[in-house]
Amino acid sequence: MGTKLVPVVALLAAVALAGPAFADPPAVPVLGGDQLASKGLVAPEGVKAPPKTKATSFVIADAETGQVLAARNPHGRFLPASTLKALTALSLIPKLDKNLKIKPSRTAVNQEGSAVGLSVKTTYTVDDLFKALMLSSGNDAAMALAEANGGLGTTLADMNAEAKRLQANDTVAKTPSGLDKPGQSSSAYDLALIARAGLANPEFRRYVSLKSSRFPAPKGYYEIGNHNKLLWRYKGMVGVKNGWTSKALGSFVGAATRDGHTIIVTIMRHEGYFWEEVEDLLDWGFAARGKGRPVGMLVDPLPVQPAAEQVNATATPSPAASSRSAPVLDAAASAQTGTSRVIGSVIVGSGLLGGLGWLLYGVRRRRATRQADAEADQ
Repeated sequence: MGTKLVPVVALLAAVALAGPAFADPPAVPVLGGDQLASKGLVAPEGVKAPPKTKATSFVIADAETGQVLAARNPHGRFLPASTLKALTALSLIPKLDKNLKIKPSRTAVNQEGSAVGLSVKTTYTVDDLFKALMLSSGNDAAMALAEANGGLGTTLADMNAEAKRLQANDTVAKTPSGLDKPGQSSSAYDLALIARAGLANPEFRRYVSLKSSRFPAPKGYYEIGNHNKLLWRYKGMVGVKNGWTSKALGSFVGAATRDGHTIIVTIMRHEGYFWEEVEDLLDWGFAARGKGRPVGMLVDPLPVQPAAEQVNATATPSPAASSRSAPVLDAAASAQTGTSRVIGSVIVGSGLLGGLGWLLYGVRRRRATRQADAEADQ
């Protein structure tokens, strides 16, 4: 049998010397437009450049049209800190009854970092917890909401599914609070997608716009205030979320509305005090809107597929799906060389012969085993 394999080995060697069997795959398009692949500043021509910022990454976008007006390293992946709470809220608001009453666990109450001050002795509504999440940036509230949603694992799965639906593909949630964890990431582009989707949700918009609110205490109530300083000092500020950790540095996702138009600004990895810089970026966005060619687009969310269709799609590919696959298969086939087709036939033929051999071997073994079992029973 060894002598019969010599021609196959020789053919393999010839193919290796001839070079690659397939053409190089096409370049993967950048989500939102090719200009957004840049790690440097991208801005429209004929318009004054956006103001300087110490942020490593930023995006300025028009919420209505989805146009990205300017950006720097928009798809750079960084730790999101508490800006990730925007995704937590967007994922859980549709799932939880805001009037549901819960008592937080000791695990939730003892979360590290920023907290609203939950107590295991106090009953809270989900509405209370969303206020604590988005105003006080409560890591304890984030965990309590996750518990109300069926647990940490379920909530992270929901958050990552929501990110995929929004096409926020740079985002990976490992915590509901944004506390730093290996593998967790987002980007300025993704934060803009999340903000845009959140602003379209009336409950989300209500929470992020609140300047202050009464919050339950073991005895009575106390006042909590929003950490977003621009709600008090920037005309038309809607809100959303800011964050900071020693590893993530400063981050911000926010929006403001003037004359019926809304501008979104997101920044990541800012080393210092960023509020004035965000104000300048918002001012530039309102001034530049509609005057220059956009540098990219905020993509729309993927359509929600009904559960029954998801099951059917998983079980049996639809004719439409098969037809969509055909061009890909045709392209791969056309990229093959004559040599690659020969070697492919050889490999397939060898695999079939090998599989037949193993099948015969297995039949013989089963017969021998049955015979041995029968002898042992006697």
